[in-house]
Amino acid sequence: MFPFLKPPRLLDEITVQWTFDSFAWALRNFDARLFLDQSILVTPSNEHFPGSESSAEGVARLVFDKVRLYAGMQHWPFRLVDEETVESLPPPAVPAKDLIRTMEDVTPVPVDAAQALPVIYRLDQLRDPEVMIAHFAHTLAHYLGTTANEPPPGGEENWPHVTELLAVFMGFGVAMADSANTAKIRSCGSCSGPAVERENYLSQFDVTYALAIFCCLKNIPTREAVKHLKSTLRPFFKKAMKDVMRRESDCQRLREIALNR
Repeated sequence: MFPFLKPPRLLDEITVQWTFDSFAWALRNFDARLFLDQSILVTPSNEHFPGSESSAEGVARLVFDKVRLYAGMQHWPFRLVDEETVESLPPPAVPAKDLIRTMEDVTPVPVDAAQALPVIYRLDQLRDPEVMIAHFAHTLAHYLGTTANEPPPGGEENWPHVTELLAVFMGFGVAMADSANTAKIRSCGSCSGPAVERENYLSQFDVTYALAIFCCLKNIPTREAVKHLKSTLRPFFKKAMKDVMRRESDCQRLREIALNR
């Protein structure tokens, strides 16, 4: 009756509901207890990524080891390689879902080093550690996603999109949002944005809204995330937090899934 009293819509309703459905999918298919009790808001700061290295390989290893730790995937068999040597690597002989029994199983699965899951990085990403953090998080989300027992919301054609949200679910929403291009892009190499940008499939606003869902579910105050976001995203994030908190039924649905797992 009074549409002028309604808050402005940040994203279209289909996208919002798909984002909530993607969180529900993640809670059903992965360790909900780990999400509730152990996952943190990972920030691109010295607090979460301390230390320094003198070599490019050392920097990449330092960042990757922290990412896999915060993701709860330190027991997964990975091999870190730079893009220049990737063509010489043999493909993994065993699918990720067969290599790894469960995310919460902390007993390492014996795997030959040559057959460990490859995590590829570009040397130019070293110039922007936040891009590298997001890239590693998205790669781990891809491998984790292959162990799901059900297809993602929207079907397999949404795979790269839902794995970006899975990286947010794992705690890397700040880096994922800050490193996303404004426009939605696909897998075309010529349209992947400027140098040291990661290729992304969701807009920075889609990812930032997902970050708001993560923070609301984890009871993380707005100020804790907003201070690490780039300035152009801060107003949107504050509005997204208010919008998510208004959606009590959607948030309650996610909480019930998490508590009943």
